[in-house]
Amino acid sequence: MHGSITAQPENAALATTPSQQAPLVQLRAWLTRADLPPGTRLPPEREMCDILGLSRGELRKALATLESEGQLWRHVGKGTFIGARRIDVLSLSDIDRATNPAEVMRARLLIEPMLAREAALNATSDHIAAMEACIARTHTAQTWRQYETADNELHRVIAEATGNRLLLAMFDALNAVRRAVVWGMLRQGDQKPPATHHSFGEHDRIVAAIMQRDLDGAAQAMYQHLRAVQQKLLDPPPASTKL
Repeated sequence: MHGSITAQPENAALATTPSQQAPLVQLRAWLTRADLPPGTRLPPEREMCDILGLSRGELRKALATLESEGQLWRHVGKGTFIGARRIDVLSLSDIDRATNPAEVMRARLLIEPMLAREAALNATSDHIAAMEACIARTHTAQTWRQYETADNELHRVIAEATGNRLLLAMFDALNAVRRAVVWGMLRQGDQKPPATHHSFGEHDRIVAAIMQRDLDGAAQAMYQHLRAVQQKLLDPPPASTKL
């Protein structure tokens, strides 16, 4: 049945007194007979009291018990609904507007070292070749935009190399927000990255650790790389310093 209220273990019933148990049993029985699908809003409390022959206090205690069991959920000003409370998930455009570079970098520091670790465990020779091709393109980039494109593809190949589609989807979501919020900050004109750019050596160490199946080394190399990016992004020296 759509909205059947399942029987609870004996210890759940013992949590209520006999005077509380009768209204609760009555409410369960009514809901079972009504067979309401999840998401259905129940009638207003006054109407429910009339239907069940309960006082407002008895009804509210019974509703609270079912809510604690996950059978119902209540929204102030909207009513009481069958089923577990729905989780409102922000869209990427909502997140873009609500987040900031500091949050983006913190999320990257938490997630991408784990991805590098998994890549060290699961990367194929094709993944390694793709990483090396991305690194070569960062070195030969003639503009910052070209560098950023190759850098972005490198990080995605590392996520893909985990062999885990859910992790890759998580990376893609984070990366979409990163590009909207952070990508291109502090980069002006057509100048290209200098030969001493910090990311070159950092990328080499990440990929080398992945090639060597050094799980901890890959995670640490990625963390150190992102910390350097974070410092350049959030605490930049004056003028035209590039990430």
